Amino acid sequence: MKRYITTIIATLATVSALSAQTISGVVVEGFTMERSDKYVTVDIALDITGLDVASSEVAVLTPYIVRDEHKVALTSVGIYGRNRHYYYQRNEELAPTMGNDLSYMAKNAPEKVTYHTTVPYEEWMDGCQLTFERVDYGCRGLAFNQQDDVLIERFPLEPYIPELIYIRPAAEVVKSREVSGSAFVDFPVNQSVITPSYRNNVAELAKITGTIDDVKSDSDVTITSLTIKGYASPEGTWTNNERLAKGRTEALKEYVEDLYKFADGFIKTSYEPENWEGLKEYVAASTLEHKAEILEAIDSDREPDAREYYIRMTWPEEYRTLLNDCYPALRRSDYTVEYTIRNYTSVEEIEKVMKEAPQNLSLEEFYKLAQTYAPGSDELDELFEIAVRMYPEDEVANLNAANSAMSKGDYERALRYLAQAGNRPEVVYARGALEVLRQDYEAAMPYLEQAKELGIRQAQPAIDGITDYWKISKKSIK
Repeated sequence: MKRYITTIIATLATVSALSAQTISGVVVEGFTMERSDKYVTVDIALDITGLDVASSEVAVLTPYIVRDEHKVALTSVGIYGRNRHYYYQRNEELAPTMGNDLSYMAKNAPEKVTYHTTVPYEEWMDGCQLTFERVDYGCRGLAFNQQDDVLIERFPLEPYIPELIYIRPAAEVVKSREVSGSAFVDFPVNQSVITPSYRNNVAELAKITGTIDDVKSDSDVTITSLTIKGYASPEGTWTNNERLAKGRTEALKEYVEDLYKFADGFIKTSYEPENWEGLKEYVAASTLEHKAEILEAIDSDREPDAREYYIRMTWPEEYRTLLNDCYPALRRSDYTVEYTIRNYTSVEEIEKVMKEAPQNLSLEEFYKLAQTYAPGSDELDELFEIAVRMYPEDEVANLNAANSAMSKGDYERALRYLAQAGNRPEVVYARGALEVLRQDYEAAMPYLEQAKELGIRQAQPAIDGITDYWKISKKSIK
């Protein structure tokens, strides 16, 4: 497992205030506890110059890894008085220290003792303590004094929680919006006069008028323009189709103008004599036997009439399919209603609009309201969800929604939004923050290092936070 490690001065919340000297005669000058792959390593530096051991006594200093009912003794340091030293030389099997433990006769003991211990890591050690204990033994090996202290309250540290970076969207000076659709208004053959009762025209014309009415019904909205583009199918001659496309588009414009009394020039029109692009899209998505050949013919440099004739004569059966199933849909009118929305200034008004007509809010207005909600609250999360639903392709909306999802612990939702958030520095950092929260520190580090290089100041604390997770150290406290 690749790891990234530095030594830190641990906080007093994690490391005991050893200067209080709860173990007499011993100064713990420093220690390091670190997990590396499958092992936990503990290094301790002791000053035992103040340790006074009587001739018939032994002082044993032992660190322990402890959690609940689990307890593992690490390397012990035994300081033997003169008589005890010689006694245990003759009775080694009874000595309180043995094997890899460090043993000294009191008068020959060094002033400072350092040692290094490694034990296998076990799952129960997640959240353990590192304690330090002194036990004194007298005659017959009986313990008569015990003192202990906690060096580390919790190992590893509580998982680091990275700061999440929300971006304030740019303000819109003018909130311009548009809504579009397509209407398939039918006309009698070769005619350009609208008959509302003809075939399905009631429903098709209602698409246009309904869109206009929906926009006009909002008192906060002002319609600024209406555009209509008419299309004819390739059936027949180009000259006739051009006449029909132009005439029918103009007829639809006049129909709408008569209903709404729009000013001259308010409705803008254009037309496409033959909708070859629509035909191409249909054929490309079809299962026609000669699809490839027909597509090649559509893309050829033949004149439109020659092109249509070639397809009709070369593949008559498939042409009939196109005539019946495709051509009617090619004859359509695309319309777009453009409008502006007034700006909202008070958070009370913004909140009301968010509940009733969220599509009227700009991202900056959503963000303004967000500043009044508690971080991590359900209300804030819902706000960013609504904002990204209104602006699903906006990178800032997706980033803010991803951050909100992370704050709620919904990492899969955050991942989906980050996929739509682009690659600005804040997004690179957010991808690292997500991996930190998922405690995949190896995956997080490249994102955080890149974010740091891109100038994100929150990246370095995050790097430090995950680096310190599996290593706690305390320097000399003399």
